Amino acid sequence: MSDAATLRLPWAVSAEPVGSPDAAALLRDYYTEVADRYFVLHEDRRSTAAEIEEGLAEYPSADLAPPGGVLLVARHGEDVAGCAGVRLLDARTAELKQMFLRAAWRGRGGAGALLRAAETAAVRLGAERMRLDTRRDLVEAVALYRRHGFEEIEPYHDDPYAEIFFEKRLAGGR
Repeated sequence: MSDAATLRLPWAVSAEPVGSPDAAALLRDYYTEVADRYFVLHEDRRSTAAEIEEGLAEYPSADLAPPGGVLLVARHGEDVAGCAGVRLLDARTAELKQMFLRAAWRGRGGAGALLRAAETAAVRLGAERMRLDTRRDLVEAVALYRRHGFEEIEPYHDDPYAEIFFEKRLAGGR
């Protein structure tokens, strides 16, 4: 398929169990990328397999399941391209977690499609607003959230890796 034809393929985003093979592979890829970027920036090295396993254990994704959460998987044509998790923090506040698009699919509209689907999922869960945290070195993520109307807020938790916090009021929320 030509590059032009590939670009015209639609994005499909759907809920998937955290333990499915595609979801598990995406979550592992997500943790590997954010860990590698952190270790390259701070220690001039990549993450080890053991550190990825520790990260997966320290930040489990089991809460990205009904009734209070969802894991969304994005596909471009037949290719599994990315994921985003949504979980309720309280009855009216959702949190975006593990937003990730594989490098080969970046710049093709997938991140926006995932983010819109996550906002829709949050509203379906009853949320009026969505919060998230990220690191400042994840500049693409920071730019994406700002571009989609998220505004910087004060920290709402004390995770040592969270450096910047965002919130957005959701259309259609209660």
